[in-house]
This record gives sequence, structure tokens and C-alpha cells, in this order.
Amino acid sequence: MNLDQITRQLIELALWEDIGPGDLTSRLTVPAETPGQALVRARTPLILSGLGVFKEVFNQVDPQVKVVFSAKEGASLPAGQTVAEITGPARSILTGERVSLNFLMRLSGIATRTCQLLEAMGEGGPKLLDTRKTTPGLRALEKAAVVHGGGYNHRFGLFDGVLIKDNHIRAAGSLTAAVTRARQGATHGFKVEAEVEDLEQAFEALRAGADILLLDNMSPETLKEAVALVDKFFAPEPRRVLLEASGGINLDTVSEVAKTGVDFISVGAITHSAPAADLGLDWL
Repeated sequence: MNLDQITRQLIELALWEDIGPGDLTSRLTVPAETPGQALVRARTPLILSGLGVFKEVFNQVDPQVKVVFSAKEGASLPAGQTVAEITGPARSILTGERVSLNFLMRLSGIATRTCQLLEAMGEGGPKLLDTRKTTPGLRALEKAAVVHGGGYNHRFGLFDGVLIKDNHIRAAGSLTAAVTRARQGATHGFKVEAEVEDLEQAFEALRAGADILLLDNMSPETLKEAVALVDKFFAPEPRRVLLEASGGINLDTVSEVAKTGVDFISVGAITHSAPAADLGLDWL
């Protein structure tokens, strides 16, 4: 099963959840032959994401419904900007309204929060990454929204990257043992990333041969010390290890973290806590 098939099944499930055996209100109040026309507009400034899934909702409700977009994925829209025009049977438009907007608002919210974090970081600093802290079933859509907002994707799942976290270390017996086994067993091309919580663990991971250090829940001051430690470890050569800061980073703290010299900043809140963007469907 590919990602497009998964997305279509998600939409089918969302529609079943909302419609059940039928849209009772629309059926009782709107004659079947009534034509409809509506505009989707941004209520507040936002970064747009989710157009494909929005259109597919109406395609599944009724292929007679036509959706024409007036903005593209990743566009920065002011309040009041029109996103799409929808025409077709009035009942069908009303039936698909809530589910289509739920997807669009959720994904545009993620794109918007990503852009806000990048603006707070300033230019020329580390790359902003997402994490696996996504809504179950929506990972592909939410990671696409991060890209629309200007960010980058970390590994998609457990299958496309090696990231040794605290519980792996405990289960393996030690950080050194976990990194050593990962390096021995990983196929060519896979980088071995290790999560470290302090400078002592960072040094241990370096000696074990980790390719990337995830500096977890460190203050900006400690992050600077970790960067200096790694640079000293490889001196006089340039450092050969990438550094990722993560843990509790938000709009208030990301600018200071961006100044510490790390290569990446990963923020789980981009996907698990981004507020939904405000969009509405206005009947014409």
C-alpha cells in the first residue's frame, strides 16, 4: 500500500465518521437539485497546506463537485484571501464542508507554525526539523505541511533512520554498546544518531563513533559547551559529526538555540501542538 492509498483510506474513514448513513440536515433542508457555490477564505494570516486532501474529500463525497484553487501549497496568505471556489450540488458541498476544512485547517496550522519558528530563528542558522510526534495516520500529510512551511523532514519512521534514544541505551546496556552494534549492523548510507543528555554522554557517543548527536533538553549554555566539546574532539580538523538540538524548544526559546552552533533544531510541537489555522467556507 502506498501513501496515496493510505490518504484516500483516511479520507474515507473521516467521511464515514462524520456522515455515517447520511447527512440528515442537508437532506431535510436542501432540495436535491439545488446548485451550490462557495468560497474558502483565510480568516487569519497563514501558510497554506493540504490542498490535495481537501479536493479529494469532495471527490469522494460527489465527483460532480468542482474545486478550483486560487492559491498554492506553501503560499503565505493574508486574512480574507480566497483559497478556493467550490461549485456543484449544494447538498454535496454542505456534506463535505467540515471534513475538508478539518484537514485544511490542521495542515495549514502546521505549515504556519513551522514558518513562525523559522522567522524566530532568523536567517543563516540551523535547519528546522520535524519529528515522529505526529497524529496517527496523518504523518505523510503533516510532514508535507512542515515542508510547505519551510522546514525539513527528519526520518519518516523507524525504517529509514537509526536514532538511538534513552530507552535503546538502557535496553542495550550502554550507549557505547548501542552505537557500536548500530554501526556494525546498519546498511551502507545510514547515519547512526545517538541521543545524549549531558556532556559526558556526548563524549561517550563521539568515542563510540556516532555520526549525529541529538542534544536532548540542554540549555543554550550547555549546547554551546557541547558544540565546543565536539569541535575540540576533532581539532584541528573540522568536526565530522552533525549536532541536533531537541527537547522543549518553542517560539520563545528557538532564537537562542539557533545561536549555539548546532546544525539542526528538531521541534515535536510543530506537529503535535500546532494550533489549527482559521479558514472558513462562505456560501455565495
